[in-house]
Amino acid sequence: MNESSWGAPPGAGHWGPPDHGPAAAPSGVAPPAVAGYARDGGAAGQTRPLPVVPDAGGYQDDSRDHRDIRDDRNHRDDRGATRLSGPLFRDEKPQEPMATPFPGSPGPTGPQDPEKPKKKSAGRNLPAAIGVGVGLGVVILASLFFYKPVFLGVIAVAVVVGLWELTSRLAERKDIRVPLVPLAVGGTAMVIAGYLRGAEGSWAAMALTTLAVLVWRMTGKPENYLRDVTAGVFAAFYVPFLATFVALMLAADADGPQRVLTFLLLTVVSDTGAYAVGWRFGKHKLAPRISPGKTREGLVGAVLFAMVAGALCMEFLITDGSWWQGLLLGLAVAASATLGDLGESMIKRDLGIKDMGTLLPGHGGIMDRLDSLLPTAPVVWLLFVIFVGSG
Repeated sequence: MNESSWGAPPGAGHWGPPDHGPAAAPSGVAPPAVAGYARDGGAAGQTRPLPVVPDAGGYQDDSRDHRDIRDDRNHRDDRGATRLSGPLFRDEKPQEPMATPFPGSPGPTGPQDPEKPKKKSAGRNLPAAIGVGVGLGVVILASLFFYKPVFLGVIAVAVVVGLWELTSRLAERKDIRVPLVPLAVGGTAMVIAGYLRGAEGSWAAMALTTLAVLVWRMTGKPENYLRDVTAGVFAAFYVPFLATFVALMLAADADGPQRVLTFLLLTVVSDTGAYAVGWRFGKHKLAPRISPGKTREGLVGAVLFAMVAGALCMEFLITDGSWWQGLLLGLAVAASATLGDLGESMIKRDLGIKDMGTLLPGHGGIMDRLDSLLPTAPVVWLLFVIFVGSG
């Protein structure tokens, strides 16, 4: 056993070699080292000092004569030296080091208490996240039930900010130059056209926005033209076009605001259920290469929470809705919201970033809140049309 296993620096707390050598050993047998010394693996006859440990019961080697041990001990006491204790041979098990340092020691000489398990962290600034979430909820509810066009403006603002975050990250991390101006103008037009003219209006606005991106990019250098316009078309579809389905739900005459509220509640409840159950019980990773924090237990929590919320919302909020329809709606929302979250996680991993922005404390950016909402919007709209009609 070497010195480091004792927890003290070499040479600390020992005295020099004794004046007399070890007792003679029978022929062909290596003589035992004097207590406090271990035979070195190098040249014959060389020894090196071992750390001193207070004697808890004398020498540990029973092979020596009791009279020799007594004489050795008296000899050391006469010199006023500290008693030594330790293994005489390298293969002997040493005395367990003391956990409490003795006077003059630079630190503990034995194994320390194992670290207490750290308290499980939620991984985000919960007070800030809750505060921002409540604030956004108040703005959304107030605009949704006060005057529909005001909520339409909220959708348009979210779309423009989301496009700005996405195109900024593409430029910073991949040097992809996506023209923001035609995307912002075309995205706003998609939302308004979907509300006023339905699905046909949103498709027409999407086509015009794509043409605008192609033409706008022609004013720059031809290098990487195809790459930039492809990213521009993706951005137009991913953010404003998918958000248009929220405007389509809002346009329902009978219960437009209630449909939007159901869509928002189910998505938020699904995300909350996945977060709460996964944080408390999650052990099996869902997609470790894409999003290490997501677990299968969290997905089960998302499904259960969303199905219960869906049954309640369809029964009490939606005209002509039934609870069993809400169960199916909740299941679909949990699946689409999870896929949407994983999809944006894939984008962020490709870009090498954790969040799309920092606009919302505790949440990240606008796109970090739209990741589940955007792909869920067309799913909820379609199921509403199937279950209760377009309104």
